[in-house]
Amino acid sequence: MKKRALISVSDKTGIVEFAGKLKALGIEIISTGGTAKTLMENGIDVISIFHITGFPECLDGRIKTLHPAVHGGLLAMRDHPEHMKQIEALNIQPIDMVVINLYPFKETIAKEGVALEEAIENIDIGGPAMLRSAAKNHKDVVVIVNPGDYGKVLEELTAAGEVSYDTKYRLALKVFEHTAHYDAMIAQYLRERIHGELPDLLTMTFEKVQDLRYGENPHQKAVFYKETGKVEGSLVNAIQLHGKELSFNNINDANGALELLKEYEEPTVVAVKHTNACGVGSGYDIYDAYLKAYACDPVSIFGGIVAANRKIDEKTALEMNKIFLEIIIAPDFEEEALEVLASKKNIRLLKLPDIEKKQPPNAMDIKKVHGGLLIQEVDYELFVEEDLKVVTDRIPTKKEMEDMLFAWKVVKHIKSNGIVLAKDKQTLGIGPGQVNRIWAVENAIRQANIQVKGSVLASDAFFPFSDCVEAAAKAGITAIIQPGGSVRDEESIEMANRYGITMVFTGMRHFKH
Repeated sequence: MKKRALISVSDKTGIVEFAGKLKALGIEIISTGGTAKTLMENGIDVISIFHITGFPECLDGRIKTLHPAVHGGLLAMRDHPEHMKQIEALNIQPIDMVVINLYPFKETIAKEGVALEEAIENIDIGGPAMLRSAAKNHKDVVVIVNPGDYGKVLEELTAAGEVSYDTKYRLALKVFEHTAHYDAMIAQYLRERIHGELPDLLTMTFEKVQDLRYGENPHQKAVFYKETGKVEGSLVNAIQLHGKELSFNNINDANGALELLKEYEEPTVVAVKHTNACGVGSGYDIYDAYLKAYACDPVSIFGGIVAANRKIDEKTALEMNKIFLEIIIAPDFEEEALEVLASKKNIRLLKLPDIEKKQPPNAMDIKKVHGGLLIQEVDYELFVEEDLKVVTDRIPTKKEMEDMLFAWKVVKHIKSNGIVLAKDKQTLGIGPGQVNRIWAVENAIRQANIQVKGSVLASDAFFPFSDCVEAAAKAGITAIIQPGGSVRDEESIEMANRYGITMVFTGMRHFKH
């Protein structure tokens, strides 16, 4: 009995050549719909699915292959006498190969303004069913979902007359990964239409962007994956204009820089080292902003990552080129700026045109813990306007308020316990990741490269003791912004009043662990 292959593909890359070579090897082709038409137009005879099932397509093509004549031919175990006896009695012929890729659901939902009804119609039913049947019985059935595997299968068929078990096993694994990805993508799309709910059962899917040289350390393997679907303002969409491949740490640090940068609308530059900001500046243009970010910490910015929300011009590029930077990310680069920066071989230059786009409010923040996941909504809010409250005798000046809101955006994105000192829309000192808040205050003051007198202080969480206020006062800090909410708030307020410091409560905490 001749071997049979069932072919039904939406991605027709290489399918005519592949089917032609199967025919040349004496394998009969069963096909459906558009695939059958394509093959016949190219001179390849096919057996219609109707001749296998004896049942016409119906419900606008929703039912074609959901039939015992198909699934019996796929699931029958060839070394199981009873199985073979049953399909012979039912006049079912074995199907030895399945070549299927599914309805283009991902491409459909990526279209601008796609309607739910159109998305639903591009959910494949028969395809996944056949793939799973064939993959379950992979000992006897070759199953292919990726055109990239046609060559390997043909090579083995030509050389040995059959496909090895090892290859069939690997192809079956690809099928279950593929169908799981497909179903997860559908669930993810439907879930996104319901805001504010975290599911009882969570299945997520991602696609590989690239293999990385290693992880955080050279002994760790690592891969970069991207979310399926439309993702805006993300590093996964950045166009690398120059430099060597990004590393695990580069990507992690650059993401931190981007998330902070998105808080600002005016020309702003963020410098990051080990996911923490080491300098942030907003100015009248991107050159001014870069000078401010650099001046905050000229030591730490060396070998760091810089993200800018305006096109990099030649003047700014010349300034940046004075030190070693790992990565510069911007919405664009002037041609002259590119020439300047590309003179250094190893610097990575990334163009991200929609750099200002934030994550949607219903996006999820994920932390892996041993044996599980912690899922939360992204920290999307900065503060609620009506919750801002001056709690001291002295109210802030307009300039102090501007600087406090500038610093508040920075402190939201540094590791807790976190303190940020700022003045004139420029960070002066950053104290991230301390185990107590007074150390964070002292580190920020000590680390400041610029005189902190007249600056403001932002704290990611409340001050449970007055020592932080006193340390700030002695350094010449005039204003403090913090969430408030400690049972000992009055101690901090009293200390602020004693030194004439103005203090604003936001009512919103921004821990980042």
